[in-house]
Amino acid sequence: MTSIKISNASKVFQSWDGEAVVALEGISLDIEENEFISLVGPSGCGKSTLLRLLAGLIPPTGGSLEIAGEAVTEPRKETGIVFQQATLLPWKNLLDNVLFPLSVMGELKPQSEQTARDLLELAGLAGFEKKYPDELSGGMQQRTAICRALVHDPEILLMDEPFGALDALTREEMSLELLRIWTERPKTIVFVTHSITEAVLMSDRVVVMSPRPGRIMEIIDVPIGRPRTFEVEARNEFQQCAQRIRHLITGK
Repeated sequence: MTSIKISNASKVFQSWDGEAVVALEGISLDIEENEFISLVGPSGCGKSTLLRLLAGLIPPTGGSLEIAGEAVTEPRKETGIVFQQATLLPWKNLLDNVLFPLSVMGELKPQSEQTARDLLELAGLAGFEKKYPDELSGGMQQRTAICRALVHDPEILLMDEPFGALDALTREEMSLELLRIWTERPKTIVFVTHSITEAVLMSDRVVVMSPRPGRIMEIIDVPIGRPRTFEVEARNEFQQCAQRIRHLITGK
């Protein structure tokens, strides 16, 4: 069943001097329910713009975007978002940060606190519920941000380079952590990354985008079974996917 349908979507921004800047052009893509899709491409190719369109944060200039057959015209409850920075509220502890979206939506229920605690436990943060963001490492803050995005049980999770600000070891740890959470609580995930290895490790398909204006150059199927660990990086199928993506982006 198709979860997301993007049809010939484009986005044009107006610069301060009035010049039209074409960020995306002719994007068409169908994403299946519970599929893990990564968007890769050079900086400035419109990956984050496409994510913002799917989130309903900005409107397309042309074409259309649909979720479950309905046009995306504003932020939707069935969508959760994780940004590159954790953007936690420093005056709230972890538990209250995770519960914050439910509070904003007016959907706090008697069982909400237990739901948040279960998510924190799933993310390896049990016992840290009353800690504040500045008492945590970057990886722990980002795990909390993922829990916050999941607390209202969205069908779709949009992730904009969520591990980009982390050190290499923490980034690897978080990649496997996200795969584990996704396996236990399946979602449709659209994941923006600059890391080709990360994209191949995590995804069912990798969407390779061109330099601005962003277009889809090719969609790469990743023919590797799950569950996955870093050991799969040595397999020929993994290396072939990574090399193809690298060639499309760099020409080498």
